[in-house]
Amino acid sequence: MRVGGRAEWLLEPANPEELVRAWNAARELGITPRILGGGANLVIEDGVLEGVVIATSRLRYILRPAAGEDPSGEWTRTPESLQHTPPPADDRRLVAWCGATIPGLVRAATELGWSGLEGLAGVPGQIGGATAMNAGGRWGDFWDVVESVRVLDCDSGVVRDLPRAECRPSYRDGGMRGFVVLGTVVRLAPGAKHEVQARVSEYLQTKRRVQPVTEWSAGCIFKNPDPSKSGGRSAGKLVEDCGGKQLSRGDAVVSSLHGNFIVNRGHASAADVFTLIEDLRDLVREKSGVDLSVEVKVWRSSDR
Repeated sequence: MRVGGRAEWLLEPANPEELVRAWNAARELGITPRILGGGANLVIEDGVLEGVVIATSRLRYILRPAAGEDPSGEWTRTPESLQHTPPPADDRRLVAWCGATIPGLVRAATELGWSGLEGLAGVPGQIGGATAMNAGGRWGDFWDVVESVRVLDCDSGVVRDLPRAECRPSYRDGGMRGFVVLGTVVRLAPGAKHEVQARVSEYLQTKRRVQPVTEWSAGCIFKNPDPSKSGGRSAGKLVEDCGGKQLSRGDAVVSSLHGNFIVNRGHASAADVFTLIEDLRDLVREKSGVDLSVEVKVWRSSDR
């Protein structure tokens, strides 16, 4: 969203093993780090954010398991070891490190002609965040295709592989509390490449017509409420019906395309965004009786 201050300490591991070492080193000093992915659904307070931030932007590999190998072998590969025996044609799995981008994974699946990720076309961010929050939309969610997740246990500092059966993903929640996602294995379905490409293109065009995908935002600000309490209206529709599209704070404004997006016109501060969020919650609560829950993640030093 291009708002907020700076990190007191910023660490940038180059592979999952380095991330684990960085996490455990910080914990030995009595510091619980924050994990920064693509920042696509995050607003960070102004000023200096105290503590340690571990960024995953260098952990961008997307791989196919080697023939006869368990996907867990892909977590320790290096650029020099990426040339390996080609996987069998019927193994439609991809191993994505946590810093790989969602658009990159969609693109890889599309090039292979594999189906299952088209619904995430146009969704920003990285795979770690997509796994943790079950990113998605009207055409499907990320956990629809997840087979397993490699995680770091936040308390013990131990790495674990969690099969899907041990996880309980739900709406915008991958059930990863207490874990740091190191990478994810997805299993996709066979498809015709031109058909997969057509669906990706269609979803992208539709999204661009109704969402400010080219502007600075943090994605959807609010979770969609229980339809029985909102009259079937989404969070964006509630904001629009209550007149919220007319609101702004500084350069933080409600998008004219979608009531559930706040965009930065160029010089917004985090304080502008936080205030506008509360303005919208108050407005919707007063006019509809619905209390909107915030979906976007917020980082403040006082929260630690």
